[in-house]
Amino acid sequence: MTEQLRLMAVHAHPDDESSKGAATMARYVAEGVAVLVVTCTGGERGSVLNPKLDRPDVWENITEIRRAEMTAARAILGVEQAWLGFVDSGLPEGDPPPPLPEGCFARQDVATAAESLVRVIREFRPHVIITYDESGGYPHPDHIMCHRVSVAAFDAAADPDRYPVAGAPWQPLKLYYHMTFTKARVVALHEAMLAAGLDSPYAEWLAHWDDRRDRGHRVTTRVPCGQWFPVRDDALRAHATQVDPDGRWFHVPMEIQQRVWPTEDYHLARSMVGEIDPAEDDLFAGIRATVPAG
Repeated sequence: MTEQLRLMAVHAHPDDESSKGAATMARYVAEGVAVLVVTCTGGERGSVLNPKLDRPDVWENITEIRRAEMTAARAILGVEQAWLGFVDSGLPEGDPPPPLPEGCFARQDVATAAESLVRVIREFRPHVIITYDESGGYPHPDHIMCHRVSVAAFDAAADPDRYPVAGAPWQPLKLYYHMTFTKARVVALHEAMLAAGLDSPYAEWLAHWDDRRDRGHRVTTRVPCGQWFPVRDDALRAHATQVDPDGRWFHVPMEIQQRVWPTEDYHLARSMVGEIDPAEDDLFAGIRATVPAG
């Protein structure tokens, strides 16, 4: 009998875990993998994106509501979850944008902020970590900071001289970045909707797509998880303030999603287990055989 495999997903805000990699996590939970979501901030400065909940009482209690939403989503996905305790930076708007709030996550020193994540890594001992790439997936300051902190913590966790009071050293074996919104995926879903005689929610998006920012060429790993897309959507709907149930997220019929693009896609950024198969379809490829017997 082998040791239980462990996967850690590091995200900026509550709800990010349900819109990026949720079906992957649900699949691995079903296979017996231990999955921990680490949420860097409480989402205190997030917007209320569900028009039905855009009310004063919701805004006044947004921190508590978002924590409750995270609890519900966590139960749906079957994952464990930990808060790092940083404060949401908000998404500055304006030209030029205003300065970020004092004390927010994105204004922390990366090396200092990484210690809290190193502590969680050394306690949970993940074999694989997934997070965002250097763009943050989109340019929210907390997503970019989440990337920086995740990479710093991945690189420091095994070094006994780094953060010596944060627990016994542990070496994660792989670091992946989410590659959720690639042009190839959006085009495939768009064309399938049109072929089915349906209005595509992606037409305007594609009309303004900047090919220079497309990251599809960076995909190294496609994890089949279409069976768990309904779980993903249920978890996302649990974040009721953050998603419009009548919005674009839910316009593409499940049958089309599962048939046209039944994977969640990743870029392998760090590997301690050597070269990867060009057709890699498992985040634990190259690891399963190396995990010692428990």
